[in-house]
Amino acid sequence: MNKILILILIINILSFFLMGLDKLYAQKNYWRIAENVLIGIAILGGASGSLLGMLLFHHKTKKKKFQLGIPLCIFMNIYFYRQLI
Repeated sequence: MNKILILILIINILSFFLMGLDKLYAQKNYWRIAENVLIGIAILGGASGSLLGMLLFHHKTKKKKFQLGIPLCIFMNIYFYRQLI
């Protein structure tokens, strides 16, 4: 069980980091992280980190895909976490 919790924590930190990095890339006009990657990491368990990153970095907050998708991923993540733990 502890290994699962550590994995969940790591994937959420990664998703948070990717949101911040994509925001930085947007500000600097660099190549961006694909939206499918950001949504994909949320689906794989990092939805809480993605939501926190969206709110803290004010990133992707106006896109319907993220407004609806990330909260839906949180519910999916909770459901699957409960199955694992």
